[in-house]
Amino acid sequence: MKKILAIGMALILVCVMLAGCGAGTGSKSGSGFEIALITDKGNIDDKSFNQGSWEGVVKFAEENKISYKYYKPEEANDAGYLASIDLAVTGGAKVIVTPGFLFEVPVYEAQTKYPNVKFILLDGAPHKANDYAPDIKSNVASIKYAEQEPGYLAGYAAVTDGMTKLGFMGGMAVPAVQAYGYGFLQGAEAAAVKSGLGDGSITVTYHYTGDFAETDTNKATAKTIFQEGTEVIFACGGPVGKSVMSAAKEAGKKVIGVDVDQRYDSDTVITSAMKELGGSVIQVLAAIYKDNKWDSFSGKTTIFDSKNDGIGLPTIVLGDEKADAFDRFKTFKKADYEAVLASLKDGSVKPLSTIKVAAETGYATAAELASQLNLKKVKVTVR
Repeated sequence: MKKILAIGMALILVCVMLAGCGAGTGSKSGSGFEIALITDKGNIDDKSFNQGSWEGVVKFAEENKISYKYYKPEEANDAGYLASIDLAVTGGAKVIVTPGFLFEVPVYEAQTKYPNVKFILLDGAPHKANDYAPDIKSNVASIKYAEQEPGYLAGYAAVTDGMTKLGFMGGMAVPAVQAYGYGFLQGAEAAAVKSGLGDGSITVTYHYTGDFAETDTNKATAKTIFQEGTEVIFACGGPVGKSVMSAAKEAGKKVIGVDVDQRYDSDTVITSAMKELGGSVIQVLAAIYKDNKWDSFSGKTTIFDSKNDGIGLPTIVLGDEKADAFDRFKTFKKADYEAVLASLKDGSVKPLSTIKVAAETGYATAAELASQLNLKKVKVTVR
């Protein structure tokens, strides 16, 4: 009997592996999975773009009894992403969610190949491989985020909490990462002004790793930055954050997470500059399935920001309604957060998302940052 059960379990495992690494619910026989998500090079539980987006799919699909599934590409490149899109369409997908700018070229190809399928492209816009001009068809909703705003909130919170030696470790100097960093500096400056601190009283070590990876090199860089006196690093590079958290744990220092609430990854994470990935997915899915407002998203880029609840710092602790999401700060509280968030919502504060950078790498000099972001209280050292 045990042998029969073992054989049966083995067969089930093989079937799951052949199915393409997915999870679904509510699918009627022969109808397939209606909403699909294609993961990028990470996993579905990456505590970042994949997981945040997937949670939105699951919540909406289960509440509305719509079948859903995710697909993990065999190769993390354009061909691999397109192959998974093909598999999802073959599997019955009518709506496909693609989380991250790595899908810009694959969705550009797929939007023409599958004109009757709706695509929700998060953090990017479709374009040709060698031409970055957006080309968004009517079956695509391009969703982007005002990263400078959660970056601003994070910098403001850190300085208001009494920290004066900050660090920023971004991955590649792509627009989203740049905007996070610029916002972080501007938020730190604003908090220093409000606190009446002197010029140059806040120091920031500013660095791009050149990758989005958890590596010994990135950990060593974070370790060095901490050894130089930095109290907290804003880790803005996906898995780069894991390297920073590891270094912070050893050094007894702090980290600010990015994209999703990363407090669950490490006790070193005091807060996170978040994009409301799940919430934005739910809003677009509701426009398709409930509100008949697909036209409000289709064929264009929609920016999610503070005004439409598209960004923020964490305000709840999952699994504990009574917990304080600001408990890892010394003095910065929810009321302080709500006040600065309100200044973004009402437009009285408008942090810059871009500046002119001479270097083709996109790496701004300290002088470019200081002059264009109007930094006086904040002194930046570029590593």
